[in-house]
Amino acid sequence: MIIKKNINFNKTNFVSLRFSLLFYLLIIAVLILLTKLIYIQIINPKKLIHEGDMRSLRVQQVPTVRGMISDRYGRPLAISVPAYAIWADPKEISNHGGIIKTDSRWKILSDVLSIPFNELKSRIFSSNKKIRFVYLARQVNPTIGNYINKLNLPGIYLRLESRRYYPSGSVTANLIGITNIDSQGIEGVEKSFDKWLTGKPGERIVRKDRLGRVIEDISLVNSQAAHNIVLSIDDKLQAIAYREINNAVISNKAFAGTAVLIDIETGEILAMANSPSYNPNNLTGINMELMRNRAITDVFEPGSTVKPMVIIAALKHGIVNENSVINTMPYIIQGHKIKDVVQHNKLSITEILQKSSNIGISKLALSMPSTAILDTYSLFGLGKTTNIGLVGESSGVYPKKKNLSDIETAVFSYGYGVMVTTLQLVRVYATIGNLGILRPLSILKVNMPVKGERIFPKFIVSKVLHMMESVALPGGGGIKAAIQGYRIAIKTGTAKKVGKDGKYINQYVAYTVGVAPASNPRFALIVVVNNPQNGSYYGGLVSAPVFGSIMGKVLRDFNIKPDNVYEINNIKNIK
Repeated sequence: MIIKKNINFNKTNFVSLRFSLLFYLLIIAVLILLTKLIYIQIINPKKLIHEGDMRSLRVQQVPTVRGMISDRYGRPLAISVPAYAIWADPKEISNHGGIIKTDSRWKILSDVLSIPFNELKSRIFSSNKKIRFVYLARQVNPTIGNYINKLNLPGIYLRLESRRYYPSGSVTANLIGITNIDSQGIEGVEKSFDKWLTGKPGERIVRKDRLGRVIEDISLVNSQAAHNIVLSIDDKLQAIAYREINNAVISNKAFAGTAVLIDIETGEILAMANSPSYNPNNLTGINMELMRNRAITDVFEPGSTVKPMVIIAALKHGIVNENSVINTMPYIIQGHKIKDVVQHNKLSITEILQKSSNIGISKLALSMPSTAILDTYSLFGLGKTTNIGLVGESSGVYPKKKNLSDIETAVFSYGYGVMVTTLQLVRVYATIGNLGILRPLSILKVNMPVKGERIFPKFIVSKVLHMMESVALPGGGGIKAAIQGYRIAIKTGTAKKVGKDGKYINQYVAYTVGVAPASNPRFALIVVVNNPQNGSYYGGLVSAPVFGSIMGKVLRDFNIKPDNVYEINNIKNIK
């Protein structure tokens, strides 16, 4: 009996001990939890908040829409239109059974994106398993994007972005350029003014739940809006210039062609057209060579188009006057024969321009120190970029020596030994049309024209301008540029091209450049046809008709009053 009582007593004590131990353990656990709670809530509350935020807060980019590029009248040349990026979350797709071939939606996605089914599968799952974002397509048409969204495929998402659209297409492609898939300018105006057009994207901090849904907006850092750009270009005149130069390249089987039109009063570039061009809205299989703006990148020896500058220098230095007559019989200098295509015994200064006499112009140049010609060309801007702000502009090739030999001076006077861009050369004629005032050129619309700098006396330049009118009259090399009802002052030129080895090759560049109307010049225009191969290669035959066609349309479009005082009926082959 006593033993039984002891056993019961021991059992009671054991239960009491276990209960006490459990009680104290619970007390200790509660104290630990309270201590932890106090630490988290009072002593160091930021740590848990930070860890929670790291799991749920996300920073989202708030992109800006790229600025619009328009012509001087607000007509759009480059705009951003809505598009979608299609992306996949490989992990989510795997969690839903992967890409199931029997699920027709995956086949539809493959067809819509033009991605073969197996390639689509490998593109999604061949990447790092930790990656939860894989692009499938960029800049997808909104109609297609919405169709894909309706497929309701697990792990397939759309992200709104934009793509660039160019309403004028190939007409302005070489000037405007293009952007890459991330809307960064990589050619032309798009690249040159990329920062201005882009702005600065903002940031949006949001809280997401475990399913990735936004449940709270935390904060927003405002973006800096992109800027629009208004160019000096007139889209209508650009289309005229492009159509004419493109037709000239095709009809003459030429390598390329360029036309640039300038408003003499403001220095604004109204048209800058190149051929061949490309479609900036579809770059599939495009040759990158087609993308450059030849008006500012390609350089050639200008040939006879420099002759008016030599006459200006000769008049300024008092070597001749407008009534002087020069012996133009062929002659030899340092073992080289200087000759003309058609021989004349003697020519007046005006006739030297009209007949484009190398003999006459070289004799004028040799009558002056070579520095006089070098300085004259330099004052007109040769050897320097025009600083219109377009990337890729060449400064040309200009002699570094201060003095030229006699033979160097002779050939320099008719456009060899110096290389220029199309834009540099048309600026020379804009300055002549402005009667000796060099005005900065601009590819952006000018609200307040810059006054410009006088580099030559007005009375001298006026005389040469009048002489240049003879080139488009009967007997002149540029008769095919004549425009019924208008006086024009031009110069044609033909120059041999230099090959890769630095030697002349049997290819030519045909020029016609000038101003109109000659009585009060408003526009300067240059037409360059590179390597015509359809029989003719002289500027007077190849580029002069194009000049007349473009300038005639420009004058009529601006309702410029006809100023021709000559007998139009006596001019043959009027365009």
